[in-house]
Amino acid sequence: ARSRDYFFQFVFAYCDRSVLLSAFFSEYRKMSEEIAENGHENGGDDPVIELIIKASTIDGIRKGACLFCQEYFMDLYLLAELKTIRLKVTTVDMQKPPPDFRTNFEATPPPILIDRGLAILENEKIERYIMKSVPGGHNLFVQDKEVATLIENLYSKLKLVLVKKDDKKNAMLQAHLGRIDKHLRERATRFLTGDTMCCFDCELMPRLQHIRVAGKYFVDFDIPKDFVHLWRYMYHMYQLDAFTQSCPADQDIINHYKLQQAMKMKKHEELETPT
Repeated sequence: ARSRDYFFQFVFAYCDRSVLLSAFFSEYRKMSEEIAENGHENGGDDPVIELIIKASTIDGIRKGACLFCQEYFMDLYLLAELKTIRLKVTTVDMQKPPPDFRTNFEATPPPILIDRGLAILENEKIERYIMKSVPGGHNLFVQDKEVATLIENLYSKLKLVLVKKDDKKNAMLQAHLGRIDKHLRERATRFLTGDTMCCFDCELMPRLQHIRVAGKYFVDFDIPKDFVHLWRYMYHMYQLDAFTQSCPADQDIINHYKLQQAMKMKKHEELETPT
């Protein structure tokens, strides 16, 4: 993964390598103690926020296909680009979680947000914490009931398509995407609520990527080409580091749903660049 050392750093937890893990958690505890004292890393002006996310289920190292992990990754990445925070992202292989992770967080799965030694463990609490306590976070959380209602339940329709695999469910998903396309046409803006990204974009785009990749792979579902405003929206998102840096490989998205459906997995697979 590409990193920008003036604000952004990846930390990968190699969960099957005890020496690296020991060093990682030792450094993590040391850093947490230092941050707890002054709220910053190395005495800098920007607070350090760490986000622990699920690792790839294929290689156990790179970012996995957890929707909430990517959503909060994007939120925090945007704030890091604005230099209101410094962001550290740590991947943890939940198929083989390291002992120190289990000790610190018990059975809690990522995403987990850590700020000055304080761990925020639940999705709703993480979202609220970013909005109210992370510098600049309130700017991401636009109040727009129309958009909130518009993107609600989109993901559940994908899940129904993958489980039921019938034309009726496909039509429901397509109709929902059509409403989003119509909204973008009527608003005539680059993103959902305006010409700058907000929390709704960070929520929607990972779901659209799952629809594109998993929908095509499992049920040959395509987002209609005549949804030109939706495709233009996705095009703009594909140009942004906040999305490309947080996006998992297509194989990981496919693997995510194979695991849910208890399908047979490939014994060895090399991760490719997301499409």
